[in-house]
Amino acid sequence: MLAVDTIDLSYGAAQALRGVSVTAEAGRVTCVLGRNGVGKTSLLRAVVGQQPVSRGSIHFAGSDITRLGSEARARAGIAYVPQGREIFPLLTVRENLETGFACLPRSERRIPDEIFELFPVLATMLRRRGGDLSGGQQQQLAIGRALVTRPKLLVLDEPTEGIQPSIIKDIGRTIRYLRDRGDMAILLVEQYFDFAHELADRWFVMDRGEITLNGTAETMDADDIRKRMSV
Repeated sequence: MLAVDTIDLSYGAAQALRGVSVTAEAGRVTCVLGRNGVGKTSLLRAVVGQQPVSRGSIHFAGSDITRLGSEARARAGIAYVPQGREIFPLLTVRENLETGFACLPRSERRIPDEIFELFPVLATMLRRRGGDLSGGQQQQLAIGRALVTRPKLLVLDEPTEGIQPSIIKDIGRTIRYLRDRGDMAILLVEQYFDFAHELADRWFVMDRGEITLNGTAETMDADDIRKRMSV
């Protein structure tokens, strides 16, 4: 579904990514792990088209999207749940969900019932403003908004950050459900190792803008990864 091939990315004179390669497949959760500031979010910004790469390529569903903008990538089926959620605080929950309509053809502009099955609390708060929700509820709203677009690739940047344990469990169940459905690839950036460990089918560890370790769930050495994340 997604193939990131030896990309470099810079912010002016500062190089954030060096020769990074990552893959994500439908029906699997790919986790990118690492400490703060090692380039994880920069990788996601490159995947969703928010930041151009200076070298390498990005292919999605068999097409080269390296030079496509973020709007075109959203229409192609890439949905992004950014760190910090970035919901619209003055819009209602319903209006926030409906912002996902922008990349859909008019005939598909409806909120799937599945979103309220995954996150029942949203159904009870449709008229409340997004800014009035708790942090955990806003995270559920951000994921729901992404799912409105019917993505083929769901990109999540630290969805557990600042969230209470009960909602972390709900988010974990949602990710498993979406994975097991088999038609969506999930690319997850996390610092909460236990959460990632439970979900990861494949994992990549980053340090200083490079991939330093990768493998499958079967080959994951939890102690080695924890050590690399805590240095």
